[in-house]
Amino acid sequence: MSSTPAIAAEDLVKRYRETVAVDGIDFAVAPGSVCGLLGGNGAGKTTTIGMLMGLVAPSAGIARVLGHDMARERHRALGRMNFESPYVEMPHRLSVRENLRVFAMLYGVEDVRGRIAELAATLELGEFLDRPVGKLSAGQKTRVALAKALVNEPDALLLDEPTASLDPDTADWIRSRLEDYRRRRSATILLASHNMREVERLCDRVVMMRRGRIVDDGSPAALLARYGRADLEDVFLDVARGRGKGAAP
Repeated sequence: MSSTPAIAAEDLVKRYRETVAVDGIDFAVAPGSVCGLLGGNGAGKTTTIGMLMGLVAPSAGIARVLGHDMARERHRALGRMNFESPYVEMPHRLSVRENLRVFAMLYGVEDVRGRIAELAATLELGEFLDRPVGKLSAGQKTRVALAKALVNEPDALLLDEPTASLDPDTADWIRSRLEDYRRRRSATILLASHNMREVERLCDRVVMMRRGRIVDDGSPAALLARYGRADLEDVFLDVARGRGKGAAP
């Protein structure tokens, strides 16, 4: 395993006029690991992910993915990374197959037909592969979004609340597929989530943010011990409300 971080924020800052959304954060995610990025609304998670994707230009510092500065050379990393969020809609009038074909071509997938067939089998898309995305249920849309995120077999995967609004059974199904993919490909995953059971299950490490700053960082087990809590949700509440070790200004 390479010693170079797969995902890294180096003194990363983002200002919007008088508002500091991200305030000089530093963290590095080892290749093949799963890191949770946690914090309440307005903590800076989404802005951080935007900078790591090369969609938001940092005010200062560097966002790196797979060794590349995403503000200056994101074209070198984009083919080897991907993103998934239930809040990002695909074109509703296109079928699942058509959407996946478009994204596969954008990512330069060589055997588009074969890759779509493989994803359809792995993620159980067959029964609605030719149905318009706008006519799918929430769970089906999430499976399609995951297929889109895996279409190029990314080495780095950024996830923003991938199981939001799903029933427990469907959410568990999605998590299982993510675990299988990470093991099979030794992929690196950065996960932003408000589901603490999901974080405890998937993540090797958790970075806690509050008001644009990192206020704690460690494995789920280490954080539970540090805060003297029985579950990660109570740790999250301590950090979000400025209690305990995470009580940063």
